Amino acid sequence: MDGFKRRLKDSVQLRLSLTLSMAILVVALLAAGFAFISALDEAHEMQDETLRQVAALYDRQQMALHYPAAQAVGDDNEESRVIVQYLADGSQAVGNDDASLPLPFPTNLPDGLSTLKVTGEDFRVLVRTTTRGERIIVAQESGIRDKEARESAWRSLLPFLILFPVLLLVVGDLVRKMFRPIATLSADIDQRDEQSLHPVDESHVPSEIRPFVVAINRLLGRVAQSVETQRRFVADAAHELRSPMTALSLQAERLAATDMPSPARERLLPLRRGIERSRNLIDQLLTLAAAQSNTQAAPTTVSVLRIYRQVLEDLLPLAERKDIDIGVESGEDVKVCINETDLLILIRNLVDNAIRYTPPGGRIDLSVTREQTAVILQVSDTGPGIPLDEQARVFDPFYRSLGTGESGSGLGLSIVRAIADRSGASIRLGFSDEVRRSGLCVRILLVSV
Repeated sequence: MDGFKRRLKDSVQLRLSLTLSMAILVVALLAAGFAFISALDEAHEMQDETLRQVAALYDRQQMALHYPAAQAVGDDNEESRVIVQYLADGSQAVGNDDASLPLPFPTNLPDGLSTLKVTGEDFRVLVRTTTRGERIIVAQESGIRDKEARESAWRSLLPFLILFPVLLLVVGDLVRKMFRPIATLSADIDQRDEQSLHPVDESHVPSEIRPFVVAINRLLGRVAQSVETQRRFVADAAHELRSPMTALSLQAERLAATDMPSPARERLLPLRRGIERSRNLIDQLLTLAAAQSNTQAAPTTVSVLRIYRQVLEDLLPLAERKDIDIGVESGEDVKVCINETDLLILIRNLVDNAIRYTPPGGRIDLSVTREQTAVILQVSDTGPGIPLDEQARVFDPFYRSLGTGESGSGLGLSIVRAIADRSGASIRLGFSDEVRRSGLCVRILLVSV
């Protein structure tokens, strides 16, 4: 019960459905009661009119009444029969029940309709004076009259009994349909990624919630402006740092070419490595800013194997330094629809990341397969892999797994995710060796041509 009260308090749709259902129930009960009483009165009125018609028929036909000794007739129903007798004959009744005529009706009854008890039964009685001056009684037992009137009244309630559940279903369906645009809007916003900050379409939104949608669009605009400002700051800062870092690198190279004592040369080597790492970090910051920018180059038809060969030509020296066996497993070329530069940066970062974390003497395999309308690009290595609890965080900028012993900026997979999101691709991380839970296997799903 507490759960229902909480849902009723939190859900406008449930409150509206319940309120409309209660309103329909109250109106239906009132209408049903009015219809029942009206049908009952109408049935009684029709029964009284039947008595009048019998009396009028007797008067018009100038009939004469005879009371046979045997009252039993083959299809006679004692309860529903209509009794006609002279009013004065009530004093001649000999029985104490309604089995024989005449019945002991009071002889002083006035003309008109009345209800009275005779021989232990209630009768509806009509007294009429004919044109010949005779006073007759037309009577019928009230029990059968009331039974038939109630049955007729209950039959009049059948439409209400049928329409009430139908109305409840219609109201529930209408309420759901009225709230469907809100559910659709919620699903549309929920399916967006962090880069999709374009305004929400308010053309099909009900006017009651349009101000709320307008406020959301304004908030999205402010967030997009803030994010763009941060991206521009990162890009500008990285660009401004590139020149002095290049100058420092040149100065370090010139210093290394001069004669110096061995202790000084040993101290110069960490300096040059630090400068090189800083230059790589600046380059990756610029690449990440470009990948996260709103400007997207037009996609073209790109050969996957050609991109693989270009990446291997650039990074093969790094792999040879660590004696890593790197190559392409697939022999069949596949073409995808994506910006060529984006795909080149994406694959290069994946391969560079694999080279960094694969131990000496390891193996890195690049492959491409086609599955129906999708193309799967795969880069797998024999490194330590990424634990399951960290696979969702490795795409965060500057996040690096502890205990790897490798130096890096932590931006490689962030760049991969940014390019994939902008290109409509999806990324799946797994293990190269599922049994030993080792090695990293990255799969990129793209649309084939």
